Amino acid sequence: MVIVAGWLVAAVLAVLVGVVGIGLVGTGLTTRAGESVSEAQVEQELGSVSTAPTAAAESPTAAQGKGTTARSFPTRGGTVVADCDKITSMAPAQGYEVHEQSAREGEFRGLRDNHVRIKVQLTCAAGTPQIRERGES
Repeated sequence: MVIVAGWLVAAVLAVLVGVVGIGLVGTGLTTRAGESVSEAQVEQELGSVSTAPTAAAESPTAAQGKGTTARSFPTRGGTVVADCDKITSMAPAQGYEVHEQSAREGEFRGLRDNHVRIKVQLTCAAGTPQIRERGES
């Protein structure tokens, strides 16, 4: 009888510990549950980051080339950052990967179908970098 009672007490304690643990994880260990946050608080915590879209040719990044400013170009395969000298970086969009990258050309490929290709080529006109995009299947 004592053994059965001990097993029952242990089972009840195990269930209680599990319920309390799930409750702690559900509400977070360091945050207050159910407290709403104002828009001003969100902006303050995010450092007032602007989410306004910009045109590709008008969105210079902090990187500088030889007298030209690096610019960010959104493409179907991902984002390309380049100045007139070279393609600085390529960040694939979801569902794509960077297949190859050289100073003047690059290629994104689809992850599901390796035959979906987005090729990019860097040109420069009047000191302004431009990206030409070409899709292939």
